[in-house]
Amino acid sequence: MYLTLKYAHLALAILSISGFLIRGFWMMTDSALLGHKAVRIAPHVVDTVFLITGIVLVLQLALPVLQSPWLLAKFAGLIVYVLLGAIALRRGPTMPIRRAAFVGALSAFAYIVGAAVSKSPASWIAFLAR
Repeated sequence: MYLTLKYAHLALAILSISGFLIRGFWMMTDSALLGHKAVRIAPHVVDTVFLITGIVLVLQLALPVLQSPWLLAKFAGLIVYVLLGAIALRRGPTMPIRRAAFVGALSAFAYIVGAAVSKSPASWIAFLAR
């Protein structure tokens, strides 16, 4: 069951960031596709299942969340990713702000992946210290 959940979580991460990249491209090119109903609903479904698989993995592994700095860092990164993503795709008042938020959201996602891989809040930098 663990491996199934882990691989589902990884697949959903790839699906989530892929969808975000496509929607970011559509935002920058002012495509009407960004307003399509399926495009507005699908990311919420994907991201909800992505979050649920992450929570189930934490529960299944009985990880002490408050004593796991890397896990807390992932949650903090997730909040930053969601907020910047909302600014990039909907809430940013100007295109330069939306573009900056888009780059910031991608950076937050990269940080989250690095924290997950390294099991360190230092994210990708942790590999340099080894």
